[in-house]
Amino acid sequence: MVVVCGGGIVGLTVARRLAKEGYDVTLVEKEENFGLHASGRNSGVLHAGIYYTPDSLKARFAIEGNRRMREFVKERGIPINENGKVIVAKDEEDYGRLLKLYERAKRNGAEVYLIDEGELKEIEPYARTFGKAIYSPRTAVVSPGEVVRAIAEDTLKSGRVRAMLGVRCLGRAGKGKVRTTAGTLEYSLLINAAGAYADRLAHTYGVGLHYRIVPFKGTYRKLARPDLVRGNVYPVPHPRSPFLGVHFTRDPYGNVFVGPTAIPAFGRENYGVFRGIDAEAPAILLRDAVMFFRNPLFRYVALREPRKYFKPSFFGACRWMLKGLRYGDIVPARRVGIRAQLVDWRSKEMVMDFVIEREEDSIHILNAVSPAFTASLPFADYLVENYVLGNP
Repeated sequence: MVVVCGGGIVGLTVARRLAKEGYDVTLVEKEENFGLHASGRNSGVLHAGIYYTPDSLKARFAIEGNRRMREFVKERGIPINENGKVIVAKDEEDYGRLLKLYERAKRNGAEVYLIDEGELKEIEPYARTFGKAIYSPRTAVVSPGEVVRAIAEDTLKSGRVRAMLGVRCLGRAGKGKVRTTAGTLEYSLLINAAGAYADRLAHTYGVGLHYRIVPFKGTYRKLARPDLVRGNVYPVPHPRSPFLGVHFTRDPYGNVFVGPTAIPAFGRENYGVFRGIDAEAPAILLRDAVMFFRNPLFRYVALREPRKYFKPSFFGACRWMLKGLRYGDIVPARRVGIRAQLVDWRSKEMVMDFVIEREEDSIHILNAVSPAFTASLPFADYLVENYVLGNP
């Protein structure tokens, strides 16, 4: 039997693929339902392979994952917004970065086009740019919660996957055994897909001891005039930030969300001001302090992003992207998520690709952050084919 710890989109798609290969799987999820954290709280954007380092796992799986996820939601009748995405530049310096980003996207095999202001107006009438913009017709937006529910239904109907909800994997209990809050489970193979807690579980197996999770909180607001955006309007990412910046995303139901911020969080589930702050908070604060002094990218984020928690700064970060955007057009929203960013503690550098570690009887999926939702179907195939069937 294979035990999969974690019932987010990655754990579900891995269990689904294992079932297709004839394995019996026990899927252990600490919540009472699937995908209640990053998988269900993300923006629902199906990324199209633009940003990632060529030859990385993210670049490898984003384009195929985009195609397969769009096919999946259409087969299931799940609503999707396929109006694409534009990436716009603020000034001449930004424009130089936009051209470099375009070249990277082309090397990744992404379908992207450089468009002028006239073409931009046809796609996003209210968007503005300096010089030209990047147009990505394959970028789409879905409801992540609906996708998770459909994948879960698909996974469980195979008859080979047993779900244990409300149960947490705690750590190794000996060879072929894992300790959980519901007792000890025996397995032939364990797959750690525990998301924000994957490093904790991996460490009990002696795996990835040099990795630590540093969480970031992503908060969103809404656009009171959703007619201003048809699809997605993104800025060019700043080279001193590892994140994409505040952007506009129209969901399949006509809502336009603005965000996210990237504020250092005080817990792996620190969704509110105090909600999710637990006994680990002092350790996370210490990691943040070390990263602040040792890592320039982290310091840049830590000094600038918290300002966006306040509306004037948030509005200032996005007002230039849309013509006619008014201060009152940005209104509160309840959407908030956590990015469980993996850090290599030896170098104090943020890890920008997916990480898979295998030891004798366990496989550990670390840093399953964006575009993990988009890439989940081909990523699951890759993991099963190369680390389970191939058993390198």
